[in-house]
Formats: sequence, structure tokens, C-alpha cells
Amino acid sequence: MIAYFDCFCGISGDMTLGAFIDIGVPLSWLKDSLTKIPLKDFDLSAESISRSGIKAQRVHVITKNTSRSRHYAEIKDLVKNSPLPKKVKEKSLEIFERLAIAEAEIHGQPKEKVHFHELGGIDAIVDIVGTALCLEYLSIEKVVASKIPLGNGFVSCRHGTLPVPAPATLSILKGTPVYGTEIPYELVTPTGAAIITSLADSFGNIPDMIVEKTGYGAGKRELKTIPNLLRIIIGRSANHMSDYQKDRISVVETCIDDMNPEFFGFVMDRLFEEGALDVYLIPVVMKKNRPGTMMQVLCMEDRKKSIINRILSETTSLGVRYYDVQRTKLVRENITIKTSYGNIQVKSVKDPSGSVRLVPEYEVCKKIALEKKIPLKTVYDTIIKETAAI
Repeated sequence: MIAYFDCFCGISGDMTLGAFIDIGVPLSWLKDSLTKIPLKDFDLSAESISRSGIKAQRVHVITKNTSRSRHYAEIKDLVKNSPLPKKVKEKSLEIFERLAIAEAEIHGQPKEKVHFHELGGIDAIVDIVGTALCLEYLSIEKVVASKIPLGNGFVSCRHGTLPVPAPATLSILKGTPVYGTEIPYELVTPTGAAIITSLADSFGNIPDMIVEKTGYGAGKRELKTIPNLLRIIIGRSANHMSDYQKDRISVVETCIDDMNPEFFGFVMDRLFEEGALDVYLIPVVMKKNRPGTMMQVLCMEDRKKSIINRILSETTSLGVRYYDVQRTKLVRENITIKTSYGNIQVKSVKDPSGSVRLVPEYEVCKKIALEKKIPLKTVYDTIIKETAAI
């Protein structure tokens, strides 16, 4: 699975959790998983709110001991010694290390001795470990993010009043594409910066993907200019589509209500002679409630003119419709295999999973059935059984 972080209004830890919960990560599962760290004296809740008409999840981390702070070594031991999955622990520690390196750089001390205040609180641990848990729950293997917008102004913290973006945020965002805005608030928190720089493989436009779900996580403030939301889009990679065969074909169709039904079989045979890929006869109800038949023909574009001419000359139709369509097919090829009926041609088809199945050709099976004077079904069953062993 791929996740695209659309950070059009920045990113924070609670916005990230909110978006994942909105996508479908169960809140109860997330809380139970976090208690395994073990992490106590906290509660996690989420409420559905609306921002600019968009439904989003606003996450609240409620802590009992608000003054509790931890240093990096303590947090590292807490996560390392937990029974959480290996990938969850590794990703959580990577995010916290980014925070520790940034703080160490700013305060001029070794990262192991960095003493977190806001960043070492229970809420930051919940945000970071919770994010890693959500990635594991959704089986996300790749993350791409948009460019990161930055606010301006000032923010208050335990070190005093600092300019926005905060020094720790800027340090973490080194090498990350960002852009400025006129929004006078902190759009990217240090925790949010550490999360996205640890998760994202690249920054830019949304990648080729088959979109499956979208989630919105809400920030604390209600902004006047844009919705204070983080959008996460998840889906499957579209790269596997390149394993399919693609082409364009023409569809020619007409509806007939005044022709002898016995003629349809003859016309169908003639259409195949003209190069039709397939011919459908579909019952329809036409004007004045008259029953009729839609004749629909699939063909390559270069056979369209011949198909149209054949329909207009062999049926009572006064006109046809035609249009081009795109077609996606499983990869297939004709191969020859050895069977109890001799060497015969079958179709080798590659499924999306990569497995290959062999499909008998109708005309080949028909010829064998007539020559051997045996049921067509027997021929099919025998060939399928023998190809299964190949």
C-alpha cells in the first residue's frame, strides 16, 4: 500500500493520527496497542468535526501528569523494551532520533542527554508510536508527501517565545522542500516534521496509484483562509498495471427489430470473417415497446469500415453507431503443449498475482471432439487436467 500525505495546511502528530483514524484505524485498537509500551496516565479520544464542510477526525490526548518530561535515552528504552512489532519500534525510534538530533544541535549537547519537555510528554509518544502502529495496521509500505507549507509569527514554549517555524522544526526539515505562507500560526510542529521526514520516501505530486481511501485529520485551530486539515490518501501502486496488455479497439453497434431471427447466426459468421474480435446479440426493447436485438461488434480500428459495410449489407439496419474504447487485458500468448491428444495449441494467461494458467482453445477442442467422436466437455476436462501438471 502507498500513502500520500497531502500537507496543504502543514502537519502535526495529532493531525496524523486523526487522518489515520478517519481512514479506518480503530481507535480502541490503537489505545490497546499503546498501553503495551507500557504507557499509563493517558486517554485517547477522537471526535468527528467539520472544517470548511469537510468531515475530519480531531484527536485528543488526555494526560494526567502534565508536568512529566523524559530524556531521549529513557524514551528509547521505553520503546525498545516494549512488546510492539519490530517495524513499529524501529519506525518510532527513527522518528524520536530525528527529534533528539535536532534538539541536540540547537542546545549544543549530545543527543543521548537531550531532555525533552513538550516533545517528551505522553502526547508526543502517543503521536509518534501511534503513527507507526497505524502504518503497520494499514500495511503501508511506501509514503510520499507534498511539499511542506510553513507558517509565520511566533510560538510560545518552555524555552520562551520562538519564531515560526520553530528552530527544531527547521532543523528537522533540512533537505525537505518547503514553501512559505502568510498564515500567522505554526503549521508544522517539530513532531509533525519528524514524522513526515522519517516516513516520506519522496516529496512532490501524488504518485500513480489506485486510490482506495482518504482520511482527514484536524488541527487545533480554526483558520480563516484554509481548512486546518491534513489529508492522507492510501491506495495500491498503479505500477502493476504495466504488466497488463493495453490497446484501443472499436465498438460498432446497431439495434434491429424487423429481421428474420434466423439471419443473425449467418451475419455473425460473416462478421468474424471480416475480422470481428467478438460479436454480441443483446435483447433490447425499442420504441413503441417493440422487442429487438442489439448487435454489438468489437474489432480493431482498421477493420471498422469492413464491419460497418457488412452490417449494413447483411441486415435490415438503416445505420450503425461506432466509437473507440481502451482495453486492458491480462498478458497472454498462444503456446503449444503435449497432451494425450497430441501437440495442441492453448492460451497461456498471466494472472495479476503473477501465476500462469493454460486455457484450451475452443476451435482446437471442437476439432478433437469431432475427430475422436467424444463429447466436447471430455476434451476440455482432459486438457485442463493435463495442463495442471505442467
